[in-house]
Formats: sequence, C-alpha cells, structure tokens
Amino acid sequence: MKKLLFSALVLMSLGASAQEATEIPAAAKGVSYGTALNATAEAVPMEALEAKMTNGTYEGKIQGKVKEVCQTMGCWMKVEKADGSTMMVKMKDHSFFLPKNIVGHTVQMEGVAQVKTETEAKRKHYAEDGGKSKAEIAKIKGDKSELQFTAAGVLVID
Repeated sequence: MKKLLFSALVLMSLGASAQEATEIPAAAKGVSYGTALNATAEAVPMEALEAKMTNGTYEGKIQGKVKEVCQTMGCWMKVEKADGSTMMVKMKDHSFFLPKNIVGHTVQMEGVAQVKTETEAKRKHYAEDGGKSKAEIAKIKGDKSELQFTAAGVLVID
C-alpha cells in the first residue's frame, strides 16, 4: 500500500511540474500579449514619450513600430523612436512572449518607461538573441544608459 501511495504521489508531482510549451499566436491586428489591452487614442506616440516623463519615469500606454524582437524566446523587442534609434521593451517578469513576426507591426504597450543602465555583457546577450553577427556583437563596448520600457501587455494595432 505504501509503495502504491508513493508511486501515485511521484506521478502526480511529475505531472504537476511538467510544463507544456505554450504556442505564441502570430502577430495580427487585434492580437494581445500579456495583460489584455484595448486600442486607445490616448496611447502616447514614441516621439512624445520623453516629454510626458515625470522624474525620469512614465507609466501608461505608449505606441510605436516594432523594429526587432528576440529571436530566441520573444522576451523583448525594440521599438523605433522619433530619431530613428530604438527603445528596448522587456516583458514584465518574463510573464509573456512575442512572436517573431511582430517586427514591422505597430503596437500599443501598457507599462513603465524609465532610463536604465545595461551592462556590456547584457547588451551583447541581447545582440546575440537578436541574431546579430559576431562582428556586430564584438563592437559593443561598455555599459549604456538608455530609455527602456517594461510592458505588462502588448496589443498589435496594425
């Protein structure tokens, strides 16, 4: 009886700890990732974001065009800023992921923007995840402070 009970407990714990791979829906108008969002005209466009920041932070909804996404897991993306550079967008607590085909889509994101410093090692890691060549990665030198966004939810609007 003890062996049977022990076997049942082991099987239940194995089943509980097994994680199923979650399929990420392809990017298309109206598809939401993370916290469900509705499209709104109040989303701050990227060109106005820095002007909306108070004490180096902005909390709310922003809108921009996706230029790059993590090719490994979809755990981050880069959104185009007004000057043509990009802003790193990370998914809050790695709680959701984005599809690789989200590049080129305009999205609205809910979360927090703030200036953060990324280490050289982390910057190289992101470049590798983004599919950059070894030569491009080797050019990355030093830590860098830049505007970043932590998204609780992302909505594809076109």
